Amino acid sequence: MLTVIAVIIGLFFAVNIGASGAAASMGISYGAGVVKKRLALLMCGVTVFFGAWLGGGEVVKTIGSGIVPNSTFTVPIALIVLASAALSLFLANIFGIPLSTSEVAVGSVVGAGIVYQSVFISKLAWIMVFWLLTPIAAFVIAILAANLLKIKTLKRWMEAPKAIPILSVLVVCMGLFEAFSAGMNNVANAVGPLVGADIMSTSSGIFWGGLFVAAGAILLGHRVLETNGKKITTLRLEEGCVISGTGAAIVTVASVFGIPVPLTQITTSSIIGIGFVKHGKSVLKKGIVVQLLTVWIVSPVLSMVLSYTLIQLLIEHNFYPIVAMAGVLISVFGVSSLMKRSNQPVIETAEK
Repeated sequence: MLTVIAVIIGLFFAVNIGASGAAASMGISYGAGVVKKRLALLMCGVTVFFGAWLGGGEVVKTIGSGIVPNSTFTVPIALIVLASAALSLFLANIFGIPLSTSEVAVGSVVGAGIVYQSVFISKLAWIMVFWLLTPIAAFVIAILAANLLKIKTLKRWMEAPKAIPILSVLVVCMGLFEAFSAGMNNVANAVGPLVGADIMSTSSGIFWGGLFVAAGAILLGHRVLETNGKKITTLRLEEGCVISGTGAAIVTVASVFGIPVPLTQITTSSIIGIGFVKHGKSVLKKGIVVQLLTVWIVSPVLSMVLSYTLIQLLIEHNFYPIVAMAGVLISVFGVSSLMKRSNQPVIETAEK
């Protein structure tokens, strides 16, 4: 029974990954009017599946046995790890905090590893270095590419009517490349723990995980596609090529090395890089940087704490660490509340 529930949660997680992160890859093509909504989602779903099926094995191995030994994953542990990742995303959606599915999945696995003191620290450190460097790399590459697009000869060619069909095809290809890379990297977040617990083999995990991610993109991705394509910002076709191509290339390289990375943060960093070239330092607003750092820290920590807590309670029947954690949370919220109150008179005085 637990095995069936674990599989259901894992595949449900895969559907949500497809509906959110994967579907966003075709947003630029759809927003520019190059492809219709249904066609964009269908193309995305097919490409995501092939990305998972052909190249998702290394990241699945990392989630299943690279961060903690696969002996850590029993069926109940895999169930709790997946439930913690899914619950973290659910809570984040309620509070409006954007989280990375890759970071949430890794955090849940680490939470299980902490309980049994079985985390491969060197591998985890390597993953965290990638989390830090890949958005920076995306930002720098986008700046270089955007400056290249400003060269007079190239700019004159892109503004010519005959360039539009070529750029339209290119932006669709880059979107499909991004969807392929998302399949390579993100499917592991849903099926890695199932593979680690020997509920599924690696090949069946990436097949079924890829299938359900694709289904999520096709059936439930229309809202994300609409938001990313038409409600956030307007991008030129060549800028869309840079953003999708940069993100896809970085995620593909990371996937080859078996590193789960946050595609959303990488794409956001590329957009900021384009904006930096167009508008200067004003685009580097404190709020954007703080949000990126918040997602980077909160995503794995939230799921890690949930996974650790649930395993201690439900598997180990150990309540003492939970009491200590509750004390820490009460202290943090208490200090935060006191700081807000202490700052209130100062703000009111300044206003007067």
